[in-house]
Amino acid sequence: MPIESVNGIDLYYEIGGTGEQVLFISGSGGDLRNKPNQFDSPLAESFEIICYDQRGLGQTANPDGPFTMAEYADDAAGLLDRLGVDRIPVIGVSFGGMVGQEFAIRHPDRVSALVLACTSSGGAGGASYPLHDIEDLADIDRAQTHLKVADVRHTGQWISENPKKWQRRVDMSVAARRGDRDPSGGRKQLEARRVHDTFARLSRIAVPTLLAGGEFDGVAPPENMRAIGSQIAASEVRFFNGGHMFLAQDKTAYKYIIQWLKGNI
Repeated sequence: MPIESVNGIDLYYEIGGTGEQVLFISGSGGDLRNKPNQFDSPLAESFEIICYDQRGLGQTANPDGPFTMAEYADDAAGLLDRLGVDRIPVIGVSFGGMVGQEFAIRHPDRVSALVLACTSSGGAGGASYPLHDIEDLADIDRAQTHLKVADVRHTGQWISENPKKWQRRVDMSVAARRGDRDPSGGRKQLEARRVHDTFARLSRIAVPTLLAGGEFDGVAPPENMRAIGSQIAASEVRFFNGGHMFLAQDKTAYKYIIQWLKGNI
């Protein structure tokens, strides 16, 4: 198993794809054992992707104590150190976008370009939906709540008109949560997410930045993405036809991100 000792913990990572290297930072609960994942996306056809299980998740160690956003960002830098990578484009999705912000602020010399997808800055820029509030609900209740927030088109009327589609999405959401996960690691991630706030520091990010989001995202609403853009001078904000899962919902999203990255690295 590809594991490196980073900041005192064993951190699991994978590298795959073809092309220039990019660092991909996953969202809440990200676990490389789950398939399909980013290595099965169009990104892997254009870039060599470095991705890892964040502390407390997947096959990475779950150390004692609460986690901080600074630790998540420093883990990314530590992995690059161990892999001998100096400077690299970074893609952060959802929680990974929060880590990506912190990483670009704390380690500006390590980032050549930045893609922040469906994420929030916290603070005056607005927080993402409080997933910690639904973490302890029964599996079906949590899945239904999350699906409704993740795509605000999932209204009561839509559900009543599309019962089979809705049930299939609920079943898939429930099944996606691994039974062998360590729930304490996920909880610590949500608690770190809860206090995430980079808004007043975002102006320090000077590299080209693409802010990509879904038009119907209730987890990281469009206004949160625009708020981030207002603070980063070299940024572009782009919305796609989808919710929090717009990367899977709108086939043009990956295509645009790939083209943007190739033009900015």
